[in-house]
Amino acid sequence: MPPKAAGERRRPTQERAKATREHILDTAAQLFGERGIANTSTNRIATAAGVSIGTVYRYFTDRSVMVEELLRRLLENVERRFSQRVFGLGERPTEEMIYGVLSVIADELVENALLVRALVAGVQFYNSGIPEFEPRLRLLMKVLVIQMLGPGDDHEYDLMTFVLINTGFAAVLRASALEVDAASRAESIHMTARMMAAWLDAEITAVKK
Repeated sequence: MPPKAAGERRRPTQERAKATREHILDTAAQLFGERGIANTSTNRIATAAGVSIGTVYRYFTDRSVMVEELLRRLLENVERRFSQRVFGLGERPTEEMIYGVLSVIADELVENALLVRALVAGVQFYNSGIPEFEPRLRLLMKVLVIQMLGPGDDHEYDLMTFVLINTGFAAVLRASALEVDAASRAESIHMTARMMAAWLDAEITAVKK
């Protein structure tokens, strides 16, 4: 069997390339959280990651692409936790179900509190906070509404979903701030869940009449 060419021997495997990309992204997330997005250059990210600036640009055309990737990763983690929690709460009381959903979102945001603060401060945001959170979570919440209320008016369910997302996520985003301690966070989420559950239970009662 002929020996491999030197160039082929140096070519990174797909797994290695993926690991390098994730390492650069993890480094960017840490620096964004510590310094803010505007104060973190791609050169600084490269130095902290221990790679050349050329390697950084091989995977990310600019800093904004890193921000988009970090938002995507955060969203995917929230969606995964959301789906797992809803799946496990099927027949529970409304308040317990909503508290569970809000809690898992809060858990993810707290684990990434510095990065979330940097993302909120560094990109344009509206309504519930970070761009793309609302439309991505809206579908999951609508499924939950349909599960609780059964078949109904699609437009009305869209409006209910919009209200739930804006109320719930806005509360969770603020409760997950660095300055909020765990006890205050839990109390805030409990109160929000109680208010949302009272409204949903009233809607369920109205539908059954």
